[in-house]
Amino acid sequence: MMNSKRAQAMDASNNATADAIQVVINGKNVAAVDGELLVEAILREKEIPHVCYHSPLMGPIQTCDTCIVEVNGKLVRSCGTRVTAEMAVVTESKRAKDARAEAFDVILGNHMLYCTVCDNNNENCRVHNTALDLNVQHQEHPFTPKPYEVDMSNPFYRYDPSQCILCGQCVQACQTVQVNETLSIGWELEHPRVLWDGGMQIGGSSCVSCGHCITVCPCNALMEKSMLGEAGFMSSMPPTALNKMIDVVKAIEPEMGYGAIMQVSQTEAKMREERIKQTKTVCTYCGVGCSYDVWTKGRKILKIEPLHGDANQISTCVKGKFGWDYVNHKDRLQTPLIREGDGFREASWEEALTLVTSRLGAIKQQYGPDSLAVIVSSKCTNEDGYLMQKFARAVLGTNNVDNCSRYCQSPATMGLFRTVGYGGDSGSIENIAKSGLVLIVGSQTAESHPVLATRVKRAHKLFGQRLIVADPRRHEMARRADIHFRPRPGTDLVWISAMSRYMLDNGYAKQEFLDKWVNGLDEYRKSLEPFTMEYAAKTCDVPLEALERVALELASARSIAILWAMGITQHTRASDGSTALSNLLLITGNYMRDEGGAYPLRGHNNVQGAGDLGGAPDYYPGYQRVTDSVVRKKFEDAWGVPLPPERGMDNHEMVDAAHEGKLRAMYLAGEDMIQADSNANHVAGAFEKLDFFVVQDIFFSETCRYADVILPGAPALEKDGTFSSTERRIQRLYQALPELGDSRADWKITQDIANRMGAKWNYQHPSEIMAEMASLTPLYAGVTFERLEGYKTLQWPVAEDGTDQPVLYLHDFPFPDGKARLYPLTFHEPAEALDSDFDLFLNNGRILEHFHEGNMTYRVAGIKEETPERYLEISAELARERGIESGRWVRVTSRHGTLVIKVLITSRVFGKQVYLPLLSQEGPVNILTGSHADEATNTPAFKETAVRMKVLPEQGTNPLQPLNPRYSGKPTPQPGVEVERKWKRSDYRIPGTQSLVQIHTSK
Repeated sequence: MMNSKRAQAMDASNNATADAIQVVINGKNVAAVDGELLVEAILREKEIPHVCYHSPLMGPIQTCDTCIVEVNGKLVRSCGTRVTAEMAVVTESKRAKDARAEAFDVILGNHMLYCTVCDNNNENCRVHNTALDLNVQHQEHPFTPKPYEVDMSNPFYRYDPSQCILCGQCVQACQTVQVNETLSIGWELEHPRVLWDGGMQIGGSSCVSCGHCITVCPCNALMEKSMLGEAGFMSSMPPTALNKMIDVVKAIEPEMGYGAIMQVSQTEAKMREERIKQTKTVCTYCGVGCSYDVWTKGRKILKIEPLHGDANQISTCVKGKFGWDYVNHKDRLQTPLIREGDGFREASWEEALTLVTSRLGAIKQQYGPDSLAVIVSSKCTNEDGYLMQKFARAVLGTNNVDNCSRYCQSPATMGLFRTVGYGGDSGSIENIAKSGLVLIVGSQTAESHPVLATRVKRAHKLFGQRLIVADPRRHEMARRADIHFRPRPGTDLVWISAMSRYMLDNGYAKQEFLDKWVNGLDEYRKSLEPFTMEYAAKTCDVPLEALERVALELASARSIAILWAMGITQHTRASDGSTALSNLLLITGNYMRDEGGAYPLRGHNNVQGAGDLGGAPDYYPGYQRVTDSVVRKKFEDAWGVPLPPERGMDNHEMVDAAHEGKLRAMYLAGEDMIQADSNANHVAGAFEKLDFFVVQDIFFSETCRYADVILPGAPALEKDGTFSSTERRIQRLYQALPELGDSRADWKITQDIANRMGAKWNYQHPSEIMAEMASLTPLYAGVTFERLEGYKTLQWPVAEDGTDQPVLYLHDFPFPDGKARLYPLTFHEPAEALDSDFDLFLNNGRILEHFHEGNMTYRVAGIKEETPERYLEISAELARERGIESGRWVRVTSRHGTLVIKVLITSRVFGKQVYLPLLSQEGPVNILTGSHADEATNTPAFKETAVRMKVLPEQGTNPLQPLNPRYSGKPTPQPGVEVERKWKRSDYRIPGTQSLVQIHTSK
């Protein structure tokens, strides 16, 4: 029977190429797509062995020979053969079956079958399953262990060379999907094995622990350490006892065959299903929206298994694959806390909620509703956040509600609102990958959005995509780029606007598109008069020749996708910078198509959702204005209460209002504002002045220190709900673990508080909350939990019938006349300039291993082992000037604060620019940053900070650990597995033949 997922894939291919053809498989006419892999066409009809073939994403590897079939009378590898018209395929001929059996026997010479006592015996081991499918009873090639030790040097996984079948899937994944280019196979070694950086050990190599290799490994050669001794009923035995059981298996195989042994292992695998739970969830780190199954045994997290996610398929990063230990960390808040003197005491929910509601109610009565404020979390679900903003408006009676997109993404949303109408990505990650050119501005994508970056790296390496990066640092994407240039921080608007003028002046603008679909060209063109290429070169400190080269690349590109993040959105002109990027896309005609477009990369897992659901002072859910009387009436009728008619305060304004005595109380969930907002000292001072402060979180954060009541929330693995990713993709997550201790899902807590303050809410499940939100929100109109079941996703806007829009603007723009708008801009210098006293520019952002301040990742032992401390990146030039080396302690001082930190000399920064990672266990970056903000959105200008550096006498150790991939890793790029090197070995023989002639491959 045809596999439904493969059928859907074929349908998609047919729709895209219209190259449907007929082939004959085992005498039956079968629909196929011209040029697709033959193995895909066969697998839609029937199963055949294919140990080394994983998926179209991985492509043909051709190392295992177990998928051999006959095509027009010749033996071919079906994974390495492309479908052509009139192809006659026989899968079950004696020649093909004998060849497959022979090929698998060779594999067993590299792999010992001890399935019953193997931690990977969970019915997803392809070696085990193929042995069953082929009814293997005996093997001719005896198992021969390789003369290598098991490699345990990585914190998260191990490699057992003697169990490795040399299929190459790990290499293929590393080289062509993740494109970290760490793994290869030493085909020329006497005993071939997988190599890291061409060496023999994982730890200290360029491996970034993304987990791709483990995910695709078809056996137990690569396994998560968290699985070892945990998955099987007998696999936790001491090694001596385990080895004795393995010896028993080897002893009985010659007489009994593998049949009886496999029956035992099958029974044991079934038993595991009773205690190992697999639950679909969505990653709780960045905005890419990776989804996968989490394997749990009790509260222990055994592994993360990605496969079906629309955004990621097999891909993960180190955080998504291994960064879950925080869920069970000893620091988890498990009971409410109430301030008592200078400390806190544990309290019951009854006492805590009584105090919260009485104090909020009293403050509201004495000072009015606008003396209170609510902060919605972008880590929580859409349903959690919807109830919090509803609580603010319908219960407290204020529009003083905001979320952390104010710190990073509001300017991007504003830029898109101004020009094209929707505050979200134009398309999907796959549309980025299809684009002819990707321009990355102010985003270190490989560290901040690693899985999305893999698709760009893959398209650039394998499919000829051009890559341009504009960024002060030489991070990984800059290193890989065809062009990398470094504009002076805060001047991006200038060179971007100069590119638009260049296109118009030199006939590269898409005039027909502009005439038909864009308003305001004449006024916009006049605004571009100052932005010559010469002016841009001088203002941005970029050579004119470099800018002209970029302009010509953009002009000649088939399509352009622009990716940007905090390097653009955290400036005093952040909204204008984002607007300039969208203007450029309009000028070059890169909207209204299924490639190219605008991609503001959302930082948190649900920061897009937090905006969508109305976590803002000026918008109800779906970006419906609170000042619109018709919209407001709709919500008043639905919620049964009058609603405030004026815009509320954003979080930047809340801080100032607290200092002024206008804001008296705050209810904040899942946000560490002390470490996330600008000017930490100013924010802390505001919290100290509040009459009452409620914080809801899973850990005792820096912000919790200022709270009067702390309520223990629940992380994503402990609740049902939905997240909305940077692609506008809405996805379900399912509860995998019970709430820890007395902690509660956030929506439950908010509902309890609301009902104690007079609301009559009765939500029994998050699906009911989403149903209400959808009924009031045109963007989410057709969103239901049923339509999001399992791995199903929807990308807003979603019509009532469930039709979504993976690509925006294909027909028109969401303005009354259906046209986009060019938006004129002017340039102003950044808020802080360098001078003789503050002579260094401070940049800041994420690093790969940790997420933002590290509240979650610092509680993951393996991540902390790889990156235990932060550091200040400085250039070799600055190090020589100051006479210092890595590990030296320095005092960094800005106009707003000071901190002490070690330095790390690196080639990633230049001259008098320094870089400080956001992880802040030793004191937040925000101590150094001021309160200046984007004029349009009040987003803090974190990237406009001048500092000075004083060298201290203490010399410490290098803050970068030898285990970290950036310490001494040296990748070994190659196009893939390079199976031709295997075929050249003297001991390789093609299954089904007696000669050394290469097997025929149909093209």
